[in-house]
Amino acid sequence: MKPQIRILIYSILFFLYLSTTSSLLTLGETLKTDPYVTLGCGFAVLNILYTFFALKWTPLLNIILSIAIAALSLFLAVKFTNLHLLLKYDPYQVKTAIFANAVFSIVFWEIIYQVKIRKQVK
Repeated sequence: MKPQIRILIYSILFFLYLSTTSSLLTLGETLKTDPYVTLGCGFAVLNILYTFFALKWTPLLNIILSIAIAALSLFLAVKFTNLHLLLKYDPYQVKTAIFANAVFSIVFWEIIYQVKIRKQVK
């Protein structure tokens, strides 16, 4: 996959993460579930859609990596937010967590993509 196409796909994925967060939290309030569970499941679904449409790997690999990346990114976003680095700009740390989750997800997808490409070359 060309770098320009990957950048476009990552940009779309970043926008989807940012735009669906509020609707996922609203869904979680409606269902009366833990927000982290709702966000994790919602981001896992976004990741599954991403892998099936963009990466087109095997279905089992798609699902496993999607769930793992969603969980790891959400965990690291919470940990990053707990550092309180941007407290001056984001007093409630909500935007920081949303942006951190999106960035961590994209970084992990690129790492997985690079590992897969390197294994195919050998």
